Amino acid sequence: MASTMFSSSSCIASNTYRRKHGLNCNLQIRNDFVLEETSSNDRDDHEKLVSGLLKRRSLVLQSGFVPLVTSVTAFGFPAPGLAVIKQGPLAGRVPGLSEPDEQGWRTYQRPDDKSGGHGVGWSPIIPYLFKVSGDWDEVPVSIADLGGTEIDLRFANPKQGRLFVIVAPVRRFSDVLGDNTTIQEIGTPEKVISAFGPEVTGENVEGKVLSMEVAEHSGRRYYQYELEPPHVFITATAAGNRLYLFCVTGSGLQWKRNYQDLKRIAQSFRIV
Repeated sequence: MASTMFSSSSCIASNTYRRKHGLNCNLQIRNDFVLEETSSNDRDDHEKLVSGLLKRRSLVLQSGFVPLVTSVTAFGFPAPGLAVIKQGPLAGRVPGLSEPDEQGWRTYQRPDDKSGGHGVGWSPIIPYLFKVSGDWDEVPVSIADLGGTEIDLRFANPKQGRLFVIVAPVRRFSDVLGDNTTIQEIGTPEKVISAFGPEVTGENVEGKVLSMEVAEHSGRRYYQYELEPPHVFITATAAGNRLYLFCVTGSGLQWKRNYQDLKRIAQSFRIV
């Protein structure tokens, strides 16, 4: 069924947003989010990014939206150098993750009984799914994470990169949004990335949006972005009374070696 969903989906709009002055080839590549062993310089860079995020003023849009994630842990992950921990009934077996297909890709679908939510009075999280290649594993999300309850899931691959899913109640942004909110009601693609991009990267995203597209799958719209630096794909949509942000990132080297796979992962995100 998942494969049918992916093959039958159609793109209704693809308006690429390019920076006016093109790419700056002298931009320094950030390696703050490498899953492998990191140097002291990497950790120093991470601390600078954290410091900058702490000093950054809270973003409030004219429509009354408030910041999505108050985490000082950029990209929803702990500081570099922390290990990936496999979880599940058996080592290497992640609940919700399918067996590899003929191309070696697996589909993850959020289990109906997966813990998570936003407390009493909130409806269950509508499941989502995405595809990953190779040896990706789930990284446990602690209730003590500085990102709070918005970070619903993390995955990582030491050779390819990392991903995480943010699921946040829309009423935290505006009282006028209802129980069947669409991403269009939250805002235009430009407005959404301006509001929530800094909460993902820890930095202002002005001038860093390489591409911006709008796609539709099974009647639901998805905003798809590519940002640098640091490198990240973001897919945004809404379902029920929640906003979903699917973020795929990697170091400069991981991005260069696995760009097409990381992009395919980012574009595979669907609400079930």
